[in-house]
Amino acid sequence: MVTVPSAYTAALCAGAAVWLCVAGGPGARRRRLLFAASAGLNAGAAPHRRWVARSASPLRRWLARPVSRFRPEWLCLAAGAGLALLGDSPLPLLAGAAGIPLVGRRLRARARAGERDRRADAVIDLCATIAAELRAGSQPAQALCFAARATGALGDDEPAVVAAARFGGDVPEALRGAAAVEGAEGLAGLGACWQVAVDGGAGLAAGLDRLEAALRERREERERLRAQLSGAWATVVLLALLPVAGLAMGAALGAGPLRVLLHTPAGLACLVVGGALEAAGLWWAGRIVRAGAEP
Repeated sequence: MVTVPSAYTAALCAGAAVWLCVAGGPGARRRRLLFAASAGLNAGAAPHRRWVARSASPLRRWLARPVSRFRPEWLCLAAGAGLALLGDSPLPLLAGAAGIPLVGRRLRARARAGERDRRADAVIDLCATIAAELRAGSQPAQALCFAARATGALGDDEPAVVAAARFGGDVPEALRGAAAVEGAEGLAGLGACWQVAVDGGAGLAAGLDRLEAALRERREERERLRAQLSGAWATVVLLALLPVAGLAMGAALGAGPLRVLLHTPAGLACLVVGGALEAAGLWWAGRIVRAGAEP
C-alpha cells in the first residue's frame, strides 16, 4: 500500500525529472558551458583520461540538448504514473504506456498535415513569383531558379529542377517528379504550363496566373470546409472529456471512483467495457468528420 507521503515524494521526483528533461534557458546554458569547460580541461590530460572524456561525450551531448529529447506523447506516461499513484494500481501506468504510440501517431499525422499545407502555400507563392519575374523581363529559367530559392517550394527536388532549367534539361518532367511529394501537387500544373509555353509558344505568365488562381481557390475551399467542421470536432472532443469530468466530480464528492474502478471486479468490468465503448465512439465520430472533410 502506497502511503500519502511516499506518493507525494514519488510525484515530486517525477515532476523534477520531467522538468530536467524539458527545461532550457540559463540552466541548460550553464550545463553546456560546464561540459565545454570540462572538455577543455581534459584536452591536456593523460591518454586514458582523454579516452574516458571521448567515450562520455555522447552522454554529454545528450544531456546538453534536453528540449530535443522531449516528445509530447510522453505526457501520457506521466499522466498514467500520476493516476497509478492516486489509485494505487499499475493499470493506469500500463494504459499510459500503451497510449504513447497512438498519441504519437496522431501527432505525427497532424504534423504531416501542417507540412502539407505549408508546402501547398509555397507552391502558390512559387507560381506568383515566377509570373512576376517574367513580367519584369526575366527569362523563364532565370525566373524559375530565383523563385525556387525565394520560396523553397521545391524542397529536396530543388537541385534537380534548377539544374534542368539552367542546362536545358526536361523541366516539366522534373516538376512532375517534384509534384509527387504530398502537398506539392500544384507543381504538376506548373510543369504543364511550362511544357505548353515551350512547345506551343503560349504565354507562361498568363498560364501561371490562372494556375495560381485555381490553387488559391482550392486552398480557400479547404479552409472554409475546416471552419465548418470545427464545431463537429469540438463536439467530439467534448464527448471524449465527459468520462474524465465524471471521474473528477466523483472524486470531489468523496466517492473514490478510482478505487472502485481499479480494485473491484464490477469496477474493472465497467472500466473495460466503458473504455472499449469510448474508443469505438471516438473512432466512429472521427471517421464521420474526416469523411466530411474530404474534397
